[in-house]
Amino acid sequence: MSAAATSPRVPRARVQRRPLHGVLLLDKPIGLSSNDALQKAKWLLRAEKAGHTGTLDPLASGVLPLCFGAATKFSQLHLDADKTYETTVRLGVKTTTADAEGEVIAERPVTCTVGQVVEALDRFMGPMAQVPPMYSALKKNGKALYEYARAGETVEREARHVVIHALELLEMQLEGDAPFLRLRVTCSKGTYIRTLGEDIAEVLGCGGHLSALRRVVTGPFEASACVTLDDLTAMDEPQREARLMPVQCLLPDHTTVTLDSENSGRFLSGVRRRGVWPDLDRVSVFGENPSALLGSAHVKAGELIPGRLLSPLEIQQILERSPVNQPVLAQQV
Repeated sequence: MSAAATSPRVPRARVQRRPLHGVLLLDKPIGLSSNDALQKAKWLLRAEKAGHTGTLDPLASGVLPLCFGAATKFSQLHLDADKTYETTVRLGVKTTTADAEGEVIAERPVTCTVGQVVEALDRFMGPMAQVPPMYSALKKNGKALYEYARAGETVEREARHVVIHALELLEMQLEGDAPFLRLRVTCSKGTYIRTLGEDIAEVLGCGGHLSALRRVVTGPFEASACVTLDDLTAMDEPQREARLMPVQCLLPDHTTVTLDSENSGRFLSGVRRRGVWPDLDRVSVFGENPSALLGSAHVKAGELIPGRLLSPLEIQQILERSPVNQPVLAQQV
């Protein structure tokens, strides 16, 4: 019998999870999937429940808001947020994936001028129809597009309507061994920056691919407010928890309505409340005493109609951890 068979098995330490509620702004590193980054942060915080507000490509770094506990109820709202990226388009070299991970499939000389670059960028401003790349996680017939692509298949994809709000040229090199454009792009949800970069390079007549991609803004959240996984690992537990922003930071464009104790209880039970409020599509509802987020709602014909609600237990847990319960909200009615 081998020594490995007779040696006692060392039990693995179990992480004692705890209820945490809030949003962690993570600066995701290159090479890590959004889910891997989420699981690492969840483990470091010992959080019971966690989710993110939309994936960021493994080859991209930057802003990735992570939601914990009650914040996961509002993460869907953030999927519609505009995003801002800084990206580098390597000109003259086209790849299978439109980024640096793919195989080179074509090389062409770069002969465009500065004026042609400016004209090309102008063409990509505003609304457009964009065909998703084959190397993407978008599904067709229950199968991710990248699975078809890896099998050498190309399937028909329906164009998406996206909007490029701003397209700024940060740096440019049209000569030398590695010509490139460095761009800052502000766009609507669903925009593929890889496709945008590849399309711009095609218009310039040389082809190209993304060699770098970083998300610097998503909705109201900026990279300057983010923490890295390395920094989070070096912190002690209270420091990590102090990085959590309150749940209501996901509702910056919601109008605040505050209810007294009696109406708070009824609202949390899903009962509509009547008041003198104007019609409002997005409302964040707070209790008066103690001050705590109760949930989201909308107002129609003087009725406050509940949307996503926190549970009484979640509210109690948030109040017990007061640093996470500082209101960050817009207008009051």
